[in-house]
Amino acid sequence: MAEEKIYIKNGHLIIEALLGRASEEGVVICHPHSLMGGSMYNNVVEAIQKAFTAENISTLRFNFRGVGGSTGVYEEGMGEQKDILAVCEYLKILGLTKLFLAGYSFGAWVGSKVVGESDNPFSFSFFVSPPIDYFKFNWDNLKNKINFLVCGDCDQFCGIDVLVRQAQKINLPIEIIHGADHFYSGKEKELMRIIHKCIIEKNTE
Repeated sequence: MAEEKIYIKNGHLIIEALLGRASEEGVVICHPHSLMGGSMYNNVVEAIQKAFTAENISTLRFNFRGVGGSTGVYEEGMGEQKDILAVCEYLKILGLTKLFLAGYSFGAWVGSKVVGESDNPFSFSFFVSPPIDYFKFNWDNLKNKINFLVCGDCDQFCGIDVLVRQAQKINLPIEIIHGADHFYSGKEKELMRIIHKCIIEKNTE
């Protein structure tokens, strides 16, 4: 399935994105930190996109404000939450009836702010390497709102022992990729395998 470059209106801003249409289910994929080279072309973002495409789920990966062809500037997660919501509205207008969230690193943190709200637009949320050493996550508020976590046991920005304890505290399934650091170089196929397994389990619930 080929992706199409699109531009989404976001108030007075424009969001640059890549859309792959497959079904009425769709996943919004959020990239790592905008000021540290994160973009929708990140290797982990691309692995996530391929994994969901293989399961016949529509995909939309996009650049947060100030990245690539997206206008605006970095807003420390506040404006970026509005970017996610604008993307969701776009997909709803296209007729997608069920939305998933896949957030990687900074994208997981911003995504956690959205799914933690009472009007959470996502029916399923999948987080990769939430950077808990650098950003505060309100785990109690996220109970039953995040469905799956994956992290490497060599992650530089995520204390794995702390993350496992937090996951256990809110009964959140977590998968650990041995030998993977925060960037998953050479571990993309393993990550895709886990995402595939996660989607299959979701569809058999």
